[in-house]
Amino acid sequence: MRKRQAKKRPLLPDPRFNDQLVTRFVNMMMWDGKKSIAFKVFYDAIDIVEEKKQDDEKTALEIWKDALSNVMPHVEVRSRRVGGATFQIPMQIRPDRKVSMAMKWLIGYARKRNEKSMALRLANEILAASKEEGAAVKKRVDTHKMAEANKAFSHFRF
Repeated sequence: MRKRQAKKRPLLPDPRFNDQLVTRFVNMMMWDGKKSIAFKVFYDAIDIVEEKKQDDEKTALEIWKDALSNVMPHVEVRSRRVGGATFQIPMQIRPDRKVSMAMKWLIGYARKRNEKSMALRLANEILAASKEEGAAVKKRVDTHKMAEANKAFSHFRF
């Protein structure tokens, strides 16, 4: 690379839970720089999760973190050209990319749901992911299956 790598900017923890991961999630969910609206949607979703949860020993934030870890992929396939042919090569994922992908999938599939409000969509996707079901978890399973299917090409790793 010609330029040096950009420094990681420190994230301020969110006001309610004092957690940087929540801020990162809200930043990904935010549209048009409307952070206060994104925070309101997230906190409303967490409140809905708090109402709908079955087990009493876990808080809504712990359920959200479980959902995030259930959606996190461990391997992915990357395209690589070898002698005119393009191979899908399975590779390990960096820890920060795992979290980013899990957040993107959770938010993306929550947006595609057909409930009334975004808070309700997000809450239902979080609850589904915490039980290891739902579209975001299916995406992770499909990604792992793709990597497993292309394991034969792993010797082309770069």
